[in-house]
Amino acid sequence: MRAVGFTSFGDPGVLAVADTPLPQPEEGQVRIRVQATTVNPADVAARSGAFGPMLPTGPRYVLGWDVAGTVDAVGPAASGFAPGDRIVGMSDWLTTKRGTYAEFVVLDTAAIAPAPAGVDPVEAATLPVNALTADQALDLLGLTQGQTLAVTGAAGAVGGYAVELARHRGLDVIGIGSAQDEAFISGLGATFLPRSDDPVSALRAIAPEGVNGLLDAAVIGPQVLAAVRDGGAFVSVMPPATPPAERGIRVETVFVHSDGARLRDLVALVEQGLLTLRAAGTFTFDQAAEAHELFAKGGVRGRLILVP
Repeated sequence: MRAVGFTSFGDPGVLAVADTPLPQPEEGQVRIRVQATTVNPADVAARSGAFGPMLPTGPRYVLGWDVAGTVDAVGPAASGFAPGDRIVGMSDWLTTKRGTYAEFVVLDTAAIAPAPAGVDPVEAATLPVNALTADQALDLLGLTQGQTLAVTGAAGAVGGYAVELARHRGLDVIGIGSAQDEAFISGLGATFLPRSDDPVSALRAIAPEGVNGLLDAAVIGPQVLAAVRDGGAFVSVMPPATPPAERGIRVETVFVHSDGARLRDLVALVEQGLLTLRAAGTFTFDQAAEAHELFAKGGVRGRLILVP
């Protein structure tokens, strides 16, 4: 089968399509014919060598966390799915090294869910990693109905889902983003706050006592912790941007993990029109380097998609 990977760390030019062995499903696993996958920050980090000793050099790594496709083969004791079923799923890549930038990928049934009905695989592929990240971040924040959550990067792939999921949980949301994203963020049900050099003062102008919780999806870092009230909660999406705790604030970093059961719930929200899928552009496997280059420029709304 064809797969996109790399044998040495570096810029997008290290990515190449190569023939690799067809994987075989083992107990509790299914083999998926990939129809679409995405470019995520973790893919860029792995390719560049940013994971350091967590990812020693080669011989070859196939990238990719998200997948939308159809079940191709079923392993022993893999109940609940049959060949031909449309699915979405997530590979816990740092653990499995099973990349979804491939024509086929094998995943545990616990990592997948039926795809949303009537949704193209290109859009469906944008759901698993980013929606699960947002959902698990909200769990870490532990806010209750009526409390106030601020989301930096509210128009981003994680931030957009976080706003919608937080509103679904009954939270009041302040979404921080660029001026061009005002209509989108407001349309998700959040109070829009323009991005600025002083986000703390801007947030305190709206919430003088501080917000109950803050999800730093834009990776602003420690400086924005001052916008959280004493005893509140703060969640970062990147360890280097996670500040030390202070003033009784709970500080956490979200490390996304696959969860097929929760993914089913998220699929249901898509089908109910409560979650917005956003594909920012589609590339073939042969154009993977081009997709990574575009991602690195920033400003992408939604996710870039790779198709075999």
